[in-house]
Order: sequence, then C-alpha cells, then structure tokens
Amino acid sequence: MNELILELEEITPKEFFGAQNANIELLKKYFPKLKIVARGNKIKAYGDEDLLEEFDTRMMMLMKHFGQYNKLDENAIERVLTSNSSDDYNTSAKSGEVIVHGVGGKLIKAQTANQRKLVESMRKNDMVFAIGPAGTGKTYTGVALAVQALKSKEVKRIILTRPAVEAGENLGFLPGDLKEKLDPYMQPLYDALRDMIPHEKLDNYIEKGVIQIAPLAFMRGRTLDNAFVILDEGQNTTHAQMKMFLTRMGKNAKFLLTGDPGQVDLPRRTISGLKEALLVLKNVEGIGMIYLDDKDVIRHKLVKKVIAAYKNIENRD
Repeated sequence: MNELILELEEITPKEFFGAQNANIELLKKYFPKLKIVARGNKIKAYGDEDLLEEFDTRMMMLMKHFGQYNKLDENAIERVLTSNSSDDYNTSAKSGEVIVHGVGGKLIKAQTANQRKLVESMRKNDMVFAIGPAGTGKTYTGVALAVQALKSKEVKRIILTRPAVEAGENLGFLPGDLKEKLDPYMQPLYDALRDMIPHEKLDNYIEKGVIQIAPLAFMRGRTLDNAFVILDEGQNTTHAQMKMFLTRMGKNAKFLLTGDPGQVDLPRRTISGLKEALLVLKNVEGIGMIYLDDKDVIRHKLVKKVIAAYKNIENRD
C-alpha cells in the first residue's frame, strides 16, 4: 500500500482540521478508498498511487486557499474538491473583505467563491447580472454592496425593485393601500436592509427617498442616476419590462440584476426578459455575468440534501 505524508507549514492544524476534525471527516467522504489519518501537523494518506496523486493535488489547493483566506469550511472544501481548476474559486483577497458592518456589529462579507466573484465583478462593471437558484446570496450580497456604496458616498441613493408578477391581479383583493399591499412582496429586500442599517436610520432613509423600494412598473419614465439599483427576481420580467429597466440607467449608476431562470412565474409562452437579456448582452463590454450554483447555498446542511434529493427525482422523470 502506498503512503503519502503532508506536513502543514505556517498553518495551524486545529483550524485546518476543523472542530473535532470535521474537515478531515469531510475529506474522507470525498476519498472513500483512501485511509486518511491526521495527527499533529501531519496528514497521512494510504492507498492507490493514482488516488494519492489526486489527493495530493487537492490538498495543495486547500492549503493555498487556507493561506489566502485563513478559513476552511465545508463550503470551501466542497468547492475546491469539485472544481476543475483554481480559476473556478480563486478570487482576490480584497473580494473576501468585510463589505459592510451591519446592525450590532455584524460583519457582512461574501461567503463563497461565486459571491466573491460577484463582488469583484460589481467593482469592475457598472452593470452585472447575478444568476443562480434561491438561497445563493446574490440579492443579499448585492444589497450589502449597495449599502457600502451609499455609506462611502459613491452614490446618493439605493433603488430596489422587483416585477410584481406573482401578486398579479390579486393585488386588488388585498386590504390596505398600495404600500401595504406590496410590502410583503418586497419583504426579502427589507430583511436584507434591516441586517445592515439600524431601524430608525432605515426608516429615515426610506422617508427621505434615499432608499426606494418599489415595483418595476414605477421605474417607467425615470432616469436613475447617482444610484445603486438592484432588480431582483429578474426572471419574471417580460421583454418590454427588461428593455425599459435597462434603459433607465443614468450617470454614475450601478445596476445589479438578479434572478433564477429556472423559476419563471410568467404566463405560458411569455419570454423571460432575463433569459433574453443574458443572450443579447453576453458579449457587451462593461457588463458582467456571474453564475452562482447549489454550492453557494449558505443555509442548514439539510438544504443541500433536500436539493440533491429533488434533483434525483427530477432526473428520473
């Protein structure tokens, strides 16, 4: 049986191995045919030569990742072990820094490789599309970047909008004025802001129009300048709505469009404005497109298992 010995240099074994060797246990799941033992500052692996070579390569990638971010968790390990190359998850150290200090001193920063790529892309481009399933942090990261831009006076206002598709005609049957009717639909955007701006200050910003949260229809006819603008749930825009929104862009504006092309709630045979825009604009310089995936879901461990279980059923159908 072949043996491989890896020594951790300038890395604290306890932090690299994880609490109760959780990271090592995860490595064992990815390399079930290897016997892996972690002791002191050494990791020993026993098994076939080909597997040991692969293990050696992946361990070097993990050590480099740890050296850059001083952190190793389940998400990072999964990303490194399943990537074709380091380009899939490597980003600048700056993209992993704190974006904004939230309420109660909460440190808000990009948690995954693709979230960090979103941060980088938003710094390089004035318009970025962030595409991925629910829970991948695309909207939350975007709101954090918007708050940071407002705090540093890069923009004078934040505008958050969604196409009110799911509410549709049913809005007329809900009690209360328009704001009360739309508030539940805009709730995810409010929730993100509440994490980042103290309650009274947020209310003040909304009252003064420094932060505006409104359905997409309210954007018609406006020129959005000196603003960080986020269009959420972009998959539910029509061709006309998307074109209208994209042409609202004014001077010194940042546009972030988020969405999940797999969750379109539009009527049948209606083309998603987001899907169309991704095709039409893919080669336009100055527009960034970041794709997030299941590995970017930062939720309870069971969520990933639920996603995997449903994928198995859908693949069988």
